[in-house]
Amino acid sequence: MSRACSHPAHRVLTRGEWAALRANTPLTLSEDDLAGLRGLNEPIGLEDVEEILLPLSRLLNLHIAAAQNLGRVKDAFLGRPTGRPPYIVALAGSVAVGKSTLARVLRALLARWPDHPRVELVTTDGFLHPNRVLEERGIMHRKGFPESYDLRRMIGFLSGVKAGEPEVRAPVYSHLQYDIVSDERQVVRQPDVLIFEGLNVLQPAKASPVVASDFFDFSIYLDAEEADLEEWFIERRLILQRTAFQQPSSYFHHHKDLPPQEARSVARDIWRRINLVNLRENVLPTRQRADLVLRKRADHAVDEVWLRRT
Repeated sequence: MSRACSHPAHRVLTRGEWAALRANTPLTLSEDDLAGLRGLNEPIGLEDVEEILLPLSRLLNLHIAAAQNLGRVKDAFLGRPTGRPPYIVALAGSVAVGKSTLARVLRALLARWPDHPRVELVTTDGFLHPNRVLEERGIMHRKGFPESYDLRRMIGFLSGVKAGEPEVRAPVYSHLQYDIVSDERQVVRQPDVLIFEGLNVLQPAKASPVVASDFFDFSIYLDAEEADLEEWFIERRLILQRTAFQQPSSYFHHHKDLPPQEARSVARDIWRRINLVNLRENVLPTRQRADLVLRKRADHAVDEVWLRRT
């Protein structure tokens, strides 16, 4: 992936230029808060929060306020009671790029703004077809590719949230079991903001007239070089081998005792055979559709921000 901005729709900002846009936005997270939000092998410090995520939370706060004002204008024009449909923020990017940590920290920051305290986070993992369905269709090896998701269910969920339904339920995915939890649901109750995080959330339509991005108010793409993503994926797998894989209920329990070199080789094979292919074919092409692109260095720090011009 080129370090240069390859799409003229975005304005490129350095880390310093972006950090200056924080203005007087207060830091509302402590180091203890941050420790509980970090994912595996996804380092993020208060400096990253101050210089990258506080400007982002300020930008989103301004967008949310503008959307709420526009909603009031439309309601007044139609002569109907004023409503506040949830503002939906999409977060896309490769496996191992750090989406989950970014989403959790962003959720915590947005929830501390007084005008939109109810912020929910839902991941697209819950909308994967169950393993039995993937196996029946012969696409278990393409888990995470667009065809492995129940798009009808995903669209139904987003439509319900955007329509302001009192309760909307999302399926729950277990990374330990590597499958949908059949008897568990995440209940979303009219949030002010919904963060919707996943690999292919910005995927354009192929056959369907409606796609997930139709419901998004703002979209973010978390980006990094392929070589860095591969190394982060391998390191995360090695950590999981020492932790989650040791549990008998883990889908990858049979990998728990692999020698270090073999474990690294297996992880690299999975990355190059599945995740890299998905990245190149499906995930990366959606980067140009994002309103904001955060570019990470090999040390996980964001050093460049692309902001859509219009």
